[in-house]
Amino acid sequence: MRIDKYLWAVRYFKTRNQATEACKKGHVSVNGQQVKPSREVYPTDRIKIRKNQINYELTVLDIPASRVGAKLVDIYRKDTTPAEAFEQSELLKFSKDYYRKKGTGRPTKKDRRELDDYMEEGEVSEQ
Repeated sequence: MRIDKYLWAVRYFKTRNQATEACKKGHVSVNGQQVKPSREVYPTDRIKIRKNQINYELTVLDIPASRVGAKLVDIYRKDTTPAEAFEQSELLKFSKDYYRKKGTGRPTKKDRRELDDYMEEGEVSEQ
């Protein structure tokens, strides 16, 4: 089975076109080599996928005949993605939530309250 079709069949991508684009952009490698979408996949192949800033690692166990349901995906692949990859994405998400560039408009009400509390703490400690 082609790698793009396999990744679509085991639900790593919603459409086959997305899987093909990921292969063309170099986000997919099989056994350590970047592959084209037409590369054949066989059982015991190790696949690495970069998707949403997470490096997924999986091992092919079997080849499905067509796209499979979400509950049956584990029959066809073994997910060996390290837990650190998911932890790193969580930290990245939190850092984006609380970061606002300087000069990007007025502070929100919450920001203003935090500034007021900070200023009041400074005045109390100086007296």
